[in-house]
Amino acid sequence: MDLEGSRIQDDPHVKVMMAGSTLRKVKSRSWKKQRHFRLLEDGMTIWYKSRWAGRGHSTFSITEVEAVREGHQSEVLLSIAEEFPADLCFTLVFHGRQGNLDLVAESTEEAQAWIQGVRKLIHKTQTMDEKERLDQWVWDWFNKADKNKDGKMNFKEVRKLLKMMNVEMNEEHALHLFTMADKSESGSLEIEQFVHFYKMLTQRDEVWKVFQDFSGDGEKLMLEELENFLRTEQQEGEQSAQHAQELTDRYEPSESAKKQGAMTFDGFQMYLCSQEGSIFKPEHRQLHQDMSQPLSHYFISSSHNTYLLENQLRGHSSLEAYIKALKRGCRCVEVDCWDGSDGEPVVYHGHTLTSKILFKDVISTLKEYAFKVSDFPVILSLENHCSVEQQTVMAQHLSQILGDTLLTTLVDGLIPQQLPSPQELKGKILLKAKKIGGLEVCLDETLTDEVSDEEEMANGECSDDPPAESLGHNAKKSKLSRELSDLVVYCKSVHFHGFEHARLHGKCYEMSSFSESKAKKLAKEAGTDFVQYNTKQMSRIYPSGLRTDSSNYNPQEMWNVGCQIVALNFQTAGLEMDLNDGLFRQNGCCGYVLKPDFMRDGSTQFSPEKPDGKQGYKPLRLSIQVMSGQQLPKVNQKEGSIVDPLVRVEIYGVPQDQAREETSHINNNGFNPVWNETLNFVIHTPELALVRFVVEDYDKASRNDFMGQFTLPFTCLQAGYRHIHLLSRDGTAIPPSSLFVNISISELT
Repeated sequence: MDLEGSRIQDDPHVKVMMAGSTLRKVKSRSWKKQRHFRLLEDGMTIWYKSRWAGRGHSTFSITEVEAVREGHQSEVLLSIAEEFPADLCFTLVFHGRQGNLDLVAESTEEAQAWIQGVRKLIHKTQTMDEKERLDQWVWDWFNKADKNKDGKMNFKEVRKLLKMMNVEMNEEHALHLFTMADKSESGSLEIEQFVHFYKMLTQRDEVWKVFQDFSGDGEKLMLEELENFLRTEQQEGEQSAQHAQELTDRYEPSESAKKQGAMTFDGFQMYLCSQEGSIFKPEHRQLHQDMSQPLSHYFISSSHNTYLLENQLRGHSSLEAYIKALKRGCRCVEVDCWDGSDGEPVVYHGHTLTSKILFKDVISTLKEYAFKVSDFPVILSLENHCSVEQQTVMAQHLSQILGDTLLTTLVDGLIPQQLPSPQELKGKILLKAKKIGGLEVCLDETLTDEVSDEEEMANGECSDDPPAESLGHNAKKSKLSRELSDLVVYCKSVHFHGFEHARLHGKCYEMSSFSESKAKKLAKEAGTDFVQYNTKQMSRIYPSGLRTDSSNYNPQEMWNVGCQIVALNFQTAGLEMDLNDGLFRQNGCCGYVLKPDFMRDGSTQFSPEKPDGKQGYKPLRLSIQVMSGQQLPKVNQKEGSIVDPLVRVEIYGVPQDQAREETSHINNNGFNPVWNETLNFVIHTPELALVRFVVEDYDKASRNDFMGQFTLPFTCLQAGYRHIHLLSRDGTAIPPSSLFVNISISELT
């Protein structure tokens, strides 16, 4: 059995990688060191070490790599462009928040071999089906445990392997399985026998039981039996018959079973572990919402101080931070501009030790990456601290670099009563900044180019960031460059004068920014007013200036009152970004999610504090039977440590829906723990609720360790027996870690 697939290892580029190369690893202009890199036999792991160091080496898996950039395509490589020609340079970009790896080869041929080779390997990992993925995983374990590399594994090696895999098993049981797998009675297992051993080890009794309940002969599911399972357990209704046929065609490995129109246990397990058997409704993953409504009717994925990769005081300002945020589906990025020393505006967090980058470089990066993952518009939120001269330079860069991509005119030439839609603004970048006068008076050239003190407050977010107060803005008027002002169309920054004022005088293109504390206060005191305000105008929320560690606030409270642009520090992993990723995982990850209908109607009476007051109020009961876990990640890499996992389900939504329930913990088993515990919830406003599944390693003495999580909107849940494919703290996949649950949703009677 050749698990590796002979084709890829025969590829000439991959062969070069397997033979190994000396590449220069570059961290900065002064840090460039030679390292020996090679691809290991599994065709998945890249190993490297410094030439001289003794035993120390590092490895990473191809599955962690998102893309390869050719040439001087990173800030680090650009900074040494003089020294190394572009055709020797390349950058490996990783998923999640892991930093890039910048490399320089010794020859063009070698650079090409690594660039093309890694791309082919990435493609291969992305196109593997479930079975190949599992085989790869087994193969990886076999290689890890075969310490003396003789291609066999004795019982002692198997015991060690079980520990590595997070399984605590008594000696007798392990020996029993080992002897059963050791058909040749040689006292050791070769790869095929090991696969058999692994199959016995991962036998899913709880899935077998479900299979037995629906199978007449206990061997296979005939089409009508599978259809019955889909209708009664998976609640699929009308489409069950057609779906049963499709699933058998897609997941049944046995050709003879397919011919009989039947599904074996292997096929059934394959289906349950696939995307279709996952907890997320497949049709909601795609772009499926109406994108022709005004911008104010959508939640928009938004980043705060996008240029920072670390904290707010001394972090590194970076173009990579923009690329990472845009790749995560972010549609509103922020730029903090200050006068640069040579007439070129710079971007950094003013009055702090964060490093500076050029405004024009940020705009070039934006042009290149804005529409890689989504065609819908990007809002560029400008915090402008520049002199009039450098504002004019900014305006020139925006026009020259972005060209037609920058929206500078009204969509239909008419003064809008409501904002244009994401559909109408596809492929456009919108500037959010202060503007001299409004759209109505654009034609009137007699305006002065001064902005009054009130409007001033709207832009420098002075209310929360103490340093901004002392910027010499004490003067009553601050000058605005006419050229920059003219580029602002649908997102004019204004000071907020209260809901009543907005009701009477607010224009749909006027936008205010609120600090998290101000927004929280308004949401509590005047929830319904805030929801109504947000049907017509957009509001942007940003973290308190005291969050110098780049921590985040809970975005749910802001979404509850319909705020569209809830800006978070994308560089900081944790609960708040899990919620953001969860909400925007639907609708094709395009960065726009249509708000529920009761948040789009201007006369709505909805209040998150009193959800039962809304028309058509229908609370739902959510019941989650947490059945089992599969191959949960190790928290502690020490060989002897094994986890004690528990599962917690958390609901985020209107205040009444906030809830959490957890299972008990299972001792010493991260490999295949079984809980079989049911957690119950009542959801009052399902349209706004998010459900977060968290797995933790129980520790009675200190805080539990995080192991994995998955968050999704309540409206995207599929009922029935489902797998939840867990994500790391960083939001990246950690296959094959999963939870197996049974979900039922019913009306509360």
